[in-house]
Amino acid sequence: MVQFLTVFNCNFILFAGQRTSVQRCLCQGPGMNMVRLQRVEKIEVFSPSPSCDKLEIIVTLKNGAGKKCLNPESNFAKNYIRKALKNR
Repeated sequence: MVQFLTVFNCNFILFAGQRTSVQRCLCQGPGMNMVRLQRVEKIEVFSPSPSCDKLEIIVTLKNGAGKKCLNPESNFAKNYIRKALKNR
């Protein structure tokens, strides 16, 4: 009985101390489906990484209008990525 409690306590301490991994993604939610290209200053594509397992596309807008997340599953984003890779 003492051995069981010792093993149980060791396992409890070992596994209770482990936290689940916290995702530190830049985008929260699915993001926008499209953006007018005339308003875009810069587009950044972030591949999945240990800190975030999603593909993220961040659009910086002109005139200090801020940054928006673009839905990587949208047709607009897929076409943009395809054209960017083609022009490399």
